[in-house]
Amino acid sequence: MADVEVVQVFLGADGTGGSPLGVVRDGASVRGVADRQEVARRLGFSETVFVDHTARGEVDIYTPSVRLPFAGYPLIGTAWLLRHHGEAVDLLRTEAGEVATWADGDFTWIRGRAEWVSGKRTQQFGSAAEVDALPAPPPGEGWLYAWAWADEAAGTVRARGFPRRGDAITEDEATGAAAMLLAGELGRDLRIRQGAGSEILARVSDQGWIEVGGRVAAVGSAGTGGAGQD
Repeated sequence: MADVEVVQVFLGADGTGGSPLGVVRDGASVRGVADRQEVARRLGFSETVFVDHTARGEVDIYTPSVRLPFAGYPLIGTAWLLRHHGEAVDLLRTEAGEVATWADGDFTWIRGRAEWVSGKRTQQFGSAAEVDALPAPPPGEGWLYAWAWADEAAGTVRARGFPRRGDAITEDEATGAAAMLLAGELGRDLRIRQGAGSEILARVSDQGWIEVGGRVAAVGSAGTGGAGQD
């Protein structure tokens, strides 16, 4: 049975919000894409990560229904968890590319590129109240990041994320890749309040790089009902 640790990623300053992430630090305990996909499906989190090689930072990311070449909150959560266990990591290797990661106070950060974010679309609404009033999920197809300015001058945003991919996840509480995409599109630093109470920071760096950071906390462990057994 896979040993799954659970962390909460992108907590608000008051400790609320955040999206649960499953991390299998011993990725070798679950062999093959099909078995890993089944673990992710049984866990039912927005994403689950398998760490294939800690020293090299090799990771493999899954939603309950698809494998992802890149994602934000799974990388932040995994980087935090590895450091929590005393395993130094400053680079995570994904299918999309190499992702630098570091800690700064309560925040764990990653650096990536907006073009690595596939299959997501942003849509601006007229007010935070309009975003709050959206059903989960809104009508339509495809991954939607609905957002509005809470304070444009200050760069603060109200957002909600809707995968709309046909699995059990109707709304993502917090999404680092979508935050990276939005910061890239707007070309400015952002402080995003997403979901029920999550906080995401996004900073535009040089040469097309974008940094995303958030708070992480340990939750415990989760069972997989036998998925991933030999």
